[in-house]
Amino acid sequence: MTVVSTKEFTSNQEWYFDLAVSEDVFIKRGNGMFHLLFKPAELKYPDQPVLAPDDNLRKAITAEELLERIHKDIHNKYESRI
Repeated sequence: MTVVSTKEFTSNQEWYFDLAVSEDVFIKRGNGMFHLLFKPAELKYPDQPVLAPDDNLRKAITAEELLERIHKDIHNKYESRI
C-alpha cells in the first residue's frame, strides 16, 4: 500500500497509475483519502467488447482539425451577414 500527497501524485501521475496495477495507491487530500483503483476495461464492461480500429476510425479527424473547421464556418457565417 502506498499513500501519497496530491502534490506528489500530480508530479508523478504516470508512475502512480502504473503502480496501481500491482498495489493499492491512496492519494491523501486534507483529512480524506482517495483510492486509485485499476480496473481493466474488460472487467468493467464484460458484455461490451473492446472495439478494434476500423475504417470509421481512419476517417476521424483530430480535435485541432475540428476546431479549425468550426472557425472557418463561423467566419463564413459572420462574413455572409455583413
